[in-house]
Amino acid sequence: MSHLIARMDAVVDVMGDRPAVLTDSMAIPHRMFQETATIMAAALQGLGIRKGDRVALYAANGMEFALLYIAVVRAGATLVPINLLINAREIAYILKDAGVSGILVQTSLRPRLEDILLDMDEVRIVIEIAESPDPLENLAPLLNPADGWIPPDIDPHEDLVVILYTSGTTGFPKGAMLTHANLVANTESVHVAMRWRQGSDRVLVVLPLFHAFAATVGLLTPLTNGCALIPIQGFDPERMALAIDRHQATIFIGVPSLYSVLLRLRDDRISLFQSLRFGIAGGAAMPLAVLEAFEEKFGIRVYEGDGPTECSPVTCVNPIDGVSKPGTVGLPIPGVEMRIVDEEGRLLEDGEVGEIAVRGANVMKGYWQQPEATAAVMRGDWLLTGDLGTRDDEGYFSIVDRKKDLIIVNGMNVYPRMLEDVLYTHPAILEAAVIGEPNARHGEVPIAYVACHDGQSLSDAELRAFCRNHLGRHQVPRRFVVLERLPRNGAGKILKRELRKEGEHERGVADL
Repeated sequence: MSHLIARMDAVVDVMGDRPAVLTDSMAIPHRMFQETATIMAAALQGLGIRKGDRVALYAANGMEFALLYIAVVRAGATLVPINLLINAREIAYILKDAGVSGILVQTSLRPRLEDILLDMDEVRIVIEIAESPDPLENLAPLLNPADGWIPPDIDPHEDLVVILYTSGTTGFPKGAMLTHANLVANTESVHVAMRWRQGSDRVLVVLPLFHAFAATVGLLTPLTNGCALIPIQGFDPERMALAIDRHQATIFIGVPSLYSVLLRLRDDRISLFQSLRFGIAGGAAMPLAVLEAFEEKFGIRVYEGDGPTECSPVTCVNPIDGVSKPGTVGLPIPGVEMRIVDEEGRLLEDGEVGEIAVRGANVMKGYWQQPEATAAVMRGDWLLTGDLGTRDDEGYFSIVDRKKDLIIVNGMNVYPRMLEDVLYTHPAILEAAVIGEPNARHGEVPIAYVACHDGQSLSDAELRAFCRNHLGRHQVPRRFVVLERLPRNGAGKILKRELRKEGEHERGVADL
């Protein structure tokens, strides 16, 4: 199997003059992009970065992020992207756990690292990236290497492209190790499954590129298949709409909350979406009400897919231009196998709820320096995803919920996603999340957190009456909490762990 560098070089040979990255300040074709990244890779090598060294990248979406990512890959090093929203304690943990020797950081973010770096002698190199309108000017520290690039000798199955730290529900995150073979396999499968058109498709990437979904589908897939990415910052619906129109984006990728945000646009902005062929939704469960509202308003098909970071991350998607089943995450993509298993790893029948297991070349090498954690999720060459789901008689998979989120009320399973889907059908509700709370009498009870559309409000009694009309008695949330907005991470996912902490504070057990 080839590696990412070879795949990108092959694209240059046939699509070198086609756009690779488009921003408001400049457009850069594949040949120029790879030549620039190679010069930057030579500069990193000249500064002492060697094959296998870990290099952290702490930056927002943009041309600079894309070039820095590929420069690290071409230097033979391993990238460690840093989530822009995590706190200093988490950043320090990741930098130390990964053993980074270099950090690439935007100037405005550098102050957040000062105290951390005082305690990290192993970090030999810190390169600041300026933030002027000119991306190449911002990257000037890496554009004048003293010596030429030394192509690294890559073993696709052993050498790492990236260590992606997953957001843990408790304790510190684990670093998923993704190899060249993992990412070559996944980008090729995405390209085939999503029917990308070489040389013409352009994907709008507003999801942060430090996130697995955005990095693979929004960055690496276009660069290894002769397409283009349009990186923008911020979840502002007007800005997204204007960027789609200005750069004639053909594919939009997002988590469900982004589709909810776009629904706020005035009807006269719908015409700005005419260039889009389709949207892809992943990263979290897509409420059916949001999916239907978006497709009706914009006339654009949205295809749900799924996959955990540990799988590079895409495992399945509804067939593009084929039979799409709303509420499912579709069929396994080429080269990926999926099945539903019980607690003992036995294969379950279609329609039965169990854990989703995945096998394929996209499955991670393991967790960085955590063999026990790796062993806990691997069953031979099958990865246990932690997602509860079902498979129907046509092979389509559905996510019922995260295994850790399952609520057991009086011995009966209650799936938060089912309750959330019901809450999203209420016209006043913008966001909803359901978690379980310990209860002495019932074992656990569901607690619902909701946020309303601007200008709307709901009382506890109204919410309770609505749920009683649509849910079984044991499924009705015991308590409703109305917030202005629900907490989210950088990728737009609702942070249920933050809601659990809030519930613990309310019960007086947070510090026990």
